[in-house]
Amino acid sequence: MGNKAVKSRYSDSELEEFHVLIDGKLKEANTQLTFYKSQLAEMANNPDSKVKGLDDGIGTAENERMTTMASRIQKHIQHLQNAKLRIQNKVYGICRETGKLISKERLRAVPHATLSIAAKQSK
Repeated sequence: MGNKAVKSRYSDSELEEFHVLIDGKLKEANTQLTFYKSQLAEMANNPDSKVKGLDDGIGTAENERMTTMASRIQKHIQHLQNAKLRIQNKVYGICRETGKLISKERLRAVPHATLSIAAKQSK
């Protein structure tokens, strides 16, 4: 019987790679959030900024869409910040269901993932 050690966590250098990736995603998300907030503030502070000819219904729908997008980005930012905490605590990349490492490919695609593909599909 081969006693192959199962890797229980990512190395510090691997964690640093993910940290850099997440910082880039956070910067991008914060830029988007700033944009949506400025658009919402402009719509709220300048009622004349509505495009001439558009009725209030379209303006309201656009305001709701912007609010929804800003909310989604805020949630995404929170997930990314939580992932950074997991990196600091050296538990990043460990599936919360199975306790096994989540594949690097999945983490590169979804850096805030807390479930492996297998655990996610079994839900």
